[in-house]
Amino acid sequence: MLRRRIDVVASWQFARQQFAAVIAERDQLKWELEWVERERDEFRVRLHELQSAVEARWKAEEQCRALYRERDLQRAMRMERDLTDPLH
Repeated sequence: MLRRRIDVVASWQFARQQFAAVIAERDQLKWELEWVERERDEFRVRLHELQSAVEARWKAEEQCRALYRERDLQRAMRMERDLTDPLH
């Protein structure tokens, strides 16, 4: 059986290169995660603002409906009914 001689220096050099590559990849992924988290936080703030705006619009629309009802009631109360006209 042939024995192959292991080049220790080359093996350590290769191991250091692989380790450096893994560290670089880790750092890149860490940076990407931080970027995604910042973007997520910005979207959450925008979503909250949008939800607040939608709720404010709903409230304003409800107030408009209430004002229209009040206006219609006031008009109806000001009008005199012709007693000769049938109700139906």
